[in-house]
Amino acid sequence: MAQFHATQSQFHKMKSPYYSMFPFLFAILFSFSWPTTAQSQEKFLHCISLHSNDSSSISELIYSRNNQSYSSILESSIQNLRFSTIPTPKPLVIVTPLHASHIQATIYCSRKHDLQIRIRSGGHDTEGLSYVSDVPFVLIDLVNLRSVDVDVENNIAWVESGATIGELYYRLAKKSGTLAFPAGTCHTVGVGGHFSGGGYGTLFRKYGLAADNIIDAQLIDANGKVLDRKSMGEDLFWAIRGGGGGSYGIALAWKLKLVPVPATVTVFTVTKTWEQNATELIHRWQYIAHKLSNDIFIFLTISRVNSGEEGKKTIQASFSALFLGRVDNLLSLMEKRFPELGLVKQDCIEMSWIQSVLYFGQFPIENSEILLDRTAVSKSFFKVKADYVKEPIPKIVFEGMPRRFYEEEGRYASINLIPYGGKMDEIPETETPYPHRSGNIYKIMYIVGQEEEENLEFQKYISWIRRFYRHMTPYVSKSPREAYVNYRDLDIGVNNKGNTSYARASIWGFKYFKNNFNKLVHVKTLADPDNFFKHEQSIPPLLS
Repeated sequence: MAQFHATQSQFHKMKSPYYSMFPFLFAILFSFSWPTTAQSQEKFLHCISLHSNDSSSISELIYSRNNQSYSSILESSIQNLRFSTIPTPKPLVIVTPLHASHIQATIYCSRKHDLQIRIRSGGHDTEGLSYVSDVPFVLIDLVNLRSVDVDVENNIAWVESGATIGELYYRLAKKSGTLAFPAGTCHTVGVGGHFSGGGYGTLFRKYGLAADNIIDAQLIDANGKVLDRKSMGEDLFWAIRGGGGGSYGIALAWKLKLVPVPATVTVFTVTKTWEQNATELIHRWQYIAHKLSNDIFIFLTISRVNSGEEGKKTIQASFSALFLGRVDNLLSLMEKRFPELGLVKQDCIEMSWIQSVLYFGQFPIENSEILLDRTAVSKSFFKVKADYVKEPIPKIVFEGMPRRFYEEEGRYASINLIPYGGKMDEIPETETPYPHRSGNIYKIMYIVGQEEEENLEFQKYISWIRRFYRHMTPYVSKSPREAYVNYRDLDIGVNNKGNTSYARASIWGFKYFKNNFNKLVHVKTLADPDNFFKHEQSIPPLLS
C-alpha cells in the first residue's frame, strides 16, 4: 500500500456496511462450485496432516471455512475494503505458519491438489492480490512470522516477512537512536510485500530504496527448498528485491543493512491554499526538490479541504519535509534554495528519527508503542495509481486542478508528489528490478478512498481517479508510461488466466520494470518453470 498513509487519515470513520440481497445471490451463483471446493479442501487438509512434521501443531494453524475464526483471520489484514465484500472470492483454507516446515507442507499439498497460493504479510496490496483469487486457492498469512533481530554492533538486522514496518522501526529504536532503515511511513504495511516491490520512504533520497539495502534473504521456492542468497544465486536474489511479490517463492526473512541517522532531525509541514498562491509554489518545487541535498526530503500533497468560510471548500498544497539535521541548518538551506516557501523556525520541530516516523503517520510523537498496533490505521475503500515525471509540468496544469477536485468524487482524493534525485540518481536502473532512477524528477501517487460508501457506490470514485490519470497523460513518462509495482494497478494490464504469454504480460511488465522485465522473465523461467507462483500480475516463465 501507499507508504504515505497521511492521505488515508483524511477519510472519515467507517460506517457498518450494508449488503443487499443481490451480492449474496451473486456470491452463491458465481463462487466456486461447492462440491468441488469441499473435496479439494478435504484432500488438502488430509495431505497437510500427512506431510507436516507435527500434524497436531499445524492443525492449530489452519482455518477452513467452517472454523469459527476463519472470517476474523481473513478480515484481519484486508486493508482495502473493496475486497471485503460477499462476492469477493475467499480462500478454501488459511494457513498461519509458525516456521518454514508449515510453508513447505502447504506448498507441497497445494501443488499436489492443484490449488493456487496467495501470500499475505500486511495485506496492503492495492488490488488485493495477496489474498484474493478467482480460482480455488490457499492463503498463507505470515502474521506469526514477525521476529526482528537487531545487531547494532554490525549495523544489520534480520526481519521476518510477517513483521510490519512499524514493528521493524520500533525494535530498531529500542536498540539505537542513530540507526534506521529506509522503508515506508505507513507502519502497518508488512515488510514482505514492501521489500518485494522496492519500498521507499522519507530516507530514500539519502539511502535509496529498502530493496537497495537488503543484503541477504531466506526464500522457499516452488519445490519447498529453503534458499539463502548463496544457494539461490545472484539472479534470483536480484529478482526478489523489487520484482514484486508472489512470483518466485515465499520470502521468509530479510537481512538488512541499517543506515545512520542523526540523533536529532527536523520536520515541518507548511500548507498553502490556491488563494495563497499554492500553484506558484508547486511549480517552483518541481525545479528544486530533486536537486536539493540528499539530507532533505520535501514531499507535496494536494487535496480538497474546508476553507475558513463556512460551507466553502478550497484546494490545499501541503509541503512536508524531513531534514537530517538541526533546525538552524535547515532554515539556512531553505533560505538559499526555496525562499518562496517562507519557512520560519516556528514551522519546524526538532525530534528523533523514530519520532519523525510517528509525525508523518500523524500520531503523537511520544507514543512509539502505536507502531506495534497493526490496526491503528483505519481501513478504507481505495484505489491507487502512479506516474513518473521527467520534466516539470506546466503551471497551467496545476491551475486547472481545482475544477477536478471540486467535482463530488474529488472530495476523497489526494495527489502526492514525491521528489527523486539524491541517491536515486546514483544507483543504476539495472541494480535491482526497480528501474525508476536517474531521469525522474518526481513520482506522482494518485489516491482516492473513503470509509463511508458501499463498494458499488465507490465505483464513481474509481472512475474519477481514472479520468484524472488520463488527463495527466501528456505530462508524464512515455513509452512506457511507467508505474510502481507496490502501487499495483490492474488497469495497466493483467495476465491471461492459467499460463500467460510473455507478450500479454509485457503490457504491464515494462511499465513496472522497463527493460528489467526481460531479466525477471529469464529468472522466473529458471526458478519456477511450471509457474506455480502466479497471480494476475506475476512474472511469467517463457513457455517451451
